[in-house]
Formats: sequence, structure tokens, C-alpha cells
Amino acid sequence: MPDNSQPSGHFIVVGIDGSDESKGALRWAARQAEVTGVELRVVISWHISSMAYGAGLPLPADLDFEGGSQEVLERTIKEVLGEGLSVPVTTQVVQGYPAPVLLEAAKGADLLVIGSRGHGAFTGMLLGSVSEHCVTHATCPVVVVRRPPAKR
Repeated sequence: MPDNSQPSGHFIVVGIDGSDESKGALRWAARQAEVTGVELRVVISWHISSMAYGAGLPLPADLDFEGGSQEVLERTIKEVLGEGLSVPVTTQVVQGYPAPVLLEAAKGADLLVIGSRGHGAFTGMLLGSVSEHCVTHATCPVVVVRRPPAKR
């Protein structure tokens, strides 16, 4: 299992959410971390939707957003990276909206890697809101990894 400590030095941050796009970003970031010999920091965030909470919809008492996010993070790392990564991997589960969480995590990073959430032929050419926000506001270089085109 990944180490959750926060060593200093050079590092790459990758944001994941369990989607195919974020798995591609994790795969790309891991290869880049190995090539450059730097730490890989994998970040997932969670928040209670203001639409559901603000509308007065009851939330079940046993909902564990943080625990569910931790499970997604662990499952995604295991599926994508397995056990053979040669660089340190640290993880973070953070409450908050994805873009600000990723921007905070990437302060001092060598690189921020995120997946594109576009869908369809035309829309797929556009960045998702989190990707666009990170590209616009990050203090480090940002790589947006797109899903490979579907084979015909």
C-alpha cells in the first residue's frame, strides 16, 4: 500500500476520481515520475453536493464520503499501478472541490497531471471545468491526459 507521508523534494501531483480519464492520467504521471525519478502524489477529493444538501434532501447517517474516496483511490492505484512502481507514492484524500484541492496539492510541484473529462466527438475536444481551472490557475506546468480515441 502507498505511503502517506509527505517527503520533501521534487514531486508530481496527479488527480484521480476513478474515471477512465483519471486512470489514464495516473498511468501517464507514474511513467513520468519513474523517468524523472521523483515522488508521485496521488490526490482524490470529495465534497457533499450543495444541490443535494441545500435542497434539504436527507443524507443517510452511514454515508462515508471520505472512506468511499479512500477506497476509490486504493482500488485505482492497485488497478493502474500494481505493485511495481520504482518511485515513492504518497496519497491524499481531501474534502473539497477538485480544482482548488488539486491547485493546493500542486504548490511546489514539478508537474500537475489531470484527465480530461470531455465526451463525444466535438465536446471531447474541450477541457472539463476542473481541467480548465487547473490549466488556468496552476503555479506549475499542467498535463491534461485525454482518453485515447475509440477504435473503429
